[in-house]
Amino acid sequence: MKTIIEPFRIKSVEPLHYTSREERERLLEQAGYNLFLIDAKDILIDLLTDSGTSAMSTAQWAAMMRGDESYAGSESFYRLKRAVQDLTGFRHVIPTHQGRAAERILFHVTCGEGKVVPNNTHFDTTRANVESNGARAVDLPCPASADTQALFPCKGNMDVAALERLIESEGAERIPLVMITVTDNSGGGQPVSLENIEAVRKVASRHGIPLYLDACRFAENAWFIGQREAAYAGWTPKQIAQKMFRLADGCTFSAKKDAFANIGGFLCTNDDRLAELEKDLLILTEGFPTYGGLAGRDLEAIAVGLEEVLDPDYLRYRIASTDYLGRHIAEAGVPIVEPPGGHAIYIDAGRMLPHIPSGRFPGQALAVELYRHAGIRSVEIGSLMFGEKAQHELLRLAIPRRVYTQSHIDYVVEAILEVNARKDAIRGLEIVSEPPFLRHFSARFKTLA
Repeated sequence: MKTIIEPFRIKSVEPLHYTSREERERLLEQAGYNLFLIDAKDILIDLLTDSGTSAMSTAQWAAMMRGDESYAGSESFYRLKRAVQDLTGFRHVIPTHQGRAAERILFHVTCGEGKVVPNNTHFDTTRANVESNGARAVDLPCPASADTQALFPCKGNMDVAALERLIESEGAERIPLVMITVTDNSGGGQPVSLENIEAVRKVASRHGIPLYLDACRFAENAWFIGQREAAYAGWTPKQIAQKMFRLADGCTFSAKKDAFANIGGFLCTNDDRLAELEKDLLILTEGFPTYGGLAGRDLEAIAVGLEEVLDPDYLRYRIASTDYLGRHIAEAGVPIVEPPGGHAIYIDAGRMLPHIPSGRFPGQALAVELYRHAGIRSVEIGSLMFGEKAQHELLRLAIPRRVYTQSHIDYVVEAILEVNARKDAIRGLEIVSEPPFLRHFSARFKTLA
């Protein structure tokens, strides 16, 4: 059958708040045309992020009731550690309050002035944490990623030849680690193949450089591998995920994505010396190594979520429902990053709004118009977020896990098509104030005539 159904029943509901177009126009002006600065109660459909916005299951809520809130040696930590080690095989599991805390700790102990960290594509907090510690973040996306319309199956791959050239030009001693983000969030939610991870691993190992995964969406990446790499067609998502992790020396992980948790993350490594340095910093800034800034109940929710996210029925629904949004708007003429990714659909705002130059932020202008028209919140992934390092001008529609139904997505489709029908009237934006780091979170704008 063709109909997509959610592989769960709804047991609790949360009301949505409707606003008028006039109210939304006033809210946009008050927020300086930055959707991060609009209160959640004034959002109808929130596709700003899939991070921490998932609906937890009955099993997760039940597990939270047994949370052990002991400061040291919490049983909840050991349950999480067993779940993580069964999945990843890493010796050291260090809990953190979210993924960017894991990034901050990792790059603080490994980076410094003159260091270089290559990635397929760094996301915003990853890049900021590398650069705030004095190192240089270098993106090495595969050539196919340059064309948003190309149907290459694994456009999240790293350019292995470019990695070789970088190591030769910079010297292996200046590269503390190589990182691969799965899936490639900044590149359109595109998957990374196991063949590519293995190739990067060989290069890194030959030069004595550790390989790390930014594993926020590891389960979605594993599903894509099973569907798009013939060698793994008969493997379960868990088996594929286990192989991915065993090719790496460590990982950072935000449990707010592929663990359905509202908060949390962890940092893993096989390096005993590095683990001690990381735990020392953890104690200074996050908490004792058996809770890492989290309540015991959060550790329990993550442990259960890591099992649930690898359920093939869930992953089949998850990827199909995202594809449903992408196909409906693409077939009506809206340019998206092809093929559709796992956690989000990315509209190619630069292609959709060619009359708005990158310096006037076409992705942000489109995000503003979509909220003004229909109360939908989304996020720009382009020159606002990444400045001159932006490869494309994108608008991301990130779909929270197990939250919205097909009728919600049909509403989003209808709204996007209506905005597209009068896209020539959309105007660019100019920044009037911005912070020195991660400016997209709090910059303010004015509209241009």
